[in-house]
Amino acid sequence: MKKTSLLTVFLLTGLVPFAQTPDEQNLKSIYKAALTQSKCYTWLEYLSNDIGGRLSGTKNAADAVQYTKNQLESIGLDRVYLQEVMVPHWVRGEKETAYILDNKIKTVVPITALGGSIATPKAGITAEVIEVKGIKELNELGDKVKGKIVFFNRPMDPENVETFKSYGGCVDQRYAGAKEAAKFGAVGTIVRSMNLRLDDYPHTGAQSYGDLPKSEYIPTAAISTNGAELLSKSLKKNPTLKFYFKQSCEQLPDVLSHNVIGEIKGTEHPENIMIVGGHLDSWDLADGSHDDGAGVVQSMEVVRILKNLGYKPKNTIRVVLFMNEENGGKGGAMYEEMAQKNKEYHIFALESDSGGFSPRGFSFETDDENFAKIQNYKGLFEPYLIHSFVKGHSGSDIGHLTSAKPLVKAGLKPDSQRYFDYHHAANDKFDAINKRELELGAATMASLVYLIDQNGILTK
Repeated sequence: MKKTSLLTVFLLTGLVPFAQTPDEQNLKSIYKAALTQSKCYTWLEYLSNDIGGRLSGTKNAADAVQYTKNQLESIGLDRVYLQEVMVPHWVRGEKETAYILDNKIKTVVPITALGGSIATPKAGITAEVIEVKGIKELNELGDKVKGKIVFFNRPMDPENVETFKSYGGCVDQRYAGAKEAAKFGAVGTIVRSMNLRLDDYPHTGAQSYGDLPKSEYIPTAAISTNGAELLSKSLKKNPTLKFYFKQSCEQLPDVLSHNVIGEIKGTEHPENIMIVGGHLDSWDLADGSHDDGAGVVQSMEVVRILKNLGYKPKNTIRVVLFMNEENGGKGGAMYEEMAQKNKEYHIFALESDSGGFSPRGFSFETDDENFAKIQNYKGLFEPYLIHSFVKGHSGSDIGHLTSAKPLVKAGLKPDSQRYFDYHHAANDKFDAINKRELELGAATMASLVYLIDQNGILTK
């Protein structure tokens, strides 16, 4: 009888005769811990369903600060503390109303005030509408928009597989549309929601009047994508129709709030700091489960996993839950200010602020040498279906962070196809979260933190 070699047996059975490397074993332990013992889904359920929307300056935001601080303390980190930061306090007021007025026929459409907008007069605004595809077209019209409502109706480009590219291609009309239209005497602006899907959810978001004097501010609101389609079609039939909208939002004095910070001290280089984080605030229309409750609890889960596995990091690993990313960025700016004041040295920063969907990889802001080194980790992530390692935007909060030496910044890249269905809208609720996808994101983040801690970064 012919003998079968041991190698043939391994090939036929699918068994691997080679022992895993320590890195492979540790990543396997991290993913196992995330998928079988995670607390991030439970934490998010409380943030979403018991606390709710966490707009800066509100009681809910303050409650979220205390809750996450308590949870980080329960993990047994070496240090947990709050970092004071003054934040804007904008309030929406009564629910907005709007309708298309076409030959005395009123058709109600869903709108929501954009963050930082002023209110309309108490009776609302009624005016003719001029539709434009963007700020460039507005500038070409110039004074022709005087006394009218400018309707920004440039949709997100559906051709881009990377939906954040589509978002970046049209978000300027939301952020700066009111400022630019006011310069030509418009009385208000209505902006198509940043959403690839056609639905009835208007999406809020930050807008800015820039350096305009307050006397020239005009109210601005987002309209749902279905509403935008209807308004555009109606204008083609009747260019002289009018639009009515009413909102009662206002800007109140700044409020004291906090970044929430916890850390595990490094055993070899405690002076080298690695941070992982998300932003604790959210918009007020919903729970902010994807934006950015998911990033908050994933970041907390990273340090919980490492702590529970008994991992002793070489460098100090710090979780930072930033306040006020949505309408001011004050938390990220304050963290950087205090890092400079305390002469802290950061070598790595990772942010999760793209939703709690299945992780696909990371985008990195770093030099070519460190990016090449990180590319060598791709093989370790392949068993977990993580494949995208690209250069690109890392995160708004860690964007403030600087360093005297090379600093590697990274952003978690989940699958983005459904993100803008929920982004800044009333349906960004806990029921939109998939537990397993959320946990996979946390495991992927913890794995990168582990690898950077073990292998360091290249310095010049």
